[in-house]
Amino acid sequence: MVPLVDAARLAALLAGADHDHVKTLAVEAVAQTGSTNADLMQRIGQLTRPVLRVADRQSAGRGRAGRAWHAAPVSSLLFSVAWRIGRPLHALVGLPLAVGVALAEALRVFGVQAQLKWPNDLLRDGGKLAGILIETAADGGGDGTWAVIGVGLNLAVPPDLESELGRAIGAAPELQRQPRDTVLAVIASALADALVAFEAHGLEAFVQRWQALDAYAGRPVRILDQGRVSCEGLAVGVDSVGRFLIETDNGRVAVMAGDVSLRLQP
Repeated sequence: MVPLVDAARLAALLAGADHDHVKTLAVEAVAQTGSTNADLMQRIGQLTRPVLRVADRQSAGRGRAGRAWHAAPVSSLLFSVAWRIGRPLHALVGLPLAVGVALAEALRVFGVQAQLKWPNDLLRDGGKLAGILIETAADGGGDGTWAVIGVGLNLAVPPDLESELGRAIGAAPELQRQPRDTVLAVIASALADALVAFEAHGLEAFVQRWQALDAYAGRPVRILDQGRVSCEGLAVGVDSVGRFLIETDNGRVAVMAGDVSLRLQP
């Protein structure tokens, strides 16, 4: 099968970018794979340059905490970027927030106004427009870290999804009217710029931008840990290391990302 994304055209678009770091991205496009993240993680030891790998269909696509990611080829963009960051693993805690900012700002080019939900989702009209999954591996040759950044972006709601799940999904039909390689070129360029900025300045360069896109700012929220409410109050943004801040009756609480879920209070 011929992939929906024209890898040669996408590579040519990236080669014409203003910044040299964008031009270093190697491009791979396949019709189907298990997981683009898994594909790149398996090759980390052999990579010598950043790689963008896109697939029309993933049979084993995953979200955070190993949850399944529902997607159909014509209604989604599924891709991963492997990028070496010259920072140790412990310094990458806020990377999902920086990636979220880059994605949301890139989508504005196409008229898509997305907001961010801590720690790694993009929302549109309250529905999940995109999810981010980041996996890491130490660079054996130095003090840097390879990050594999997986993104699932919904262009439309797959018609075969159950109605309840379908209502929870956001969509960006504007992107379906654009060539996929054009959309990916804009997104990949924004991601590359963000990763270079994160390496140089850390999350500090993104905090204010994240706050401006926060979907839950000033709203009553709760944190669920293994299905139980562990904290609730008013959302007040994130701190310099990416912890979510909640103003509770007992004072301000900072929540670390992990296998916890952020929800609006009913």
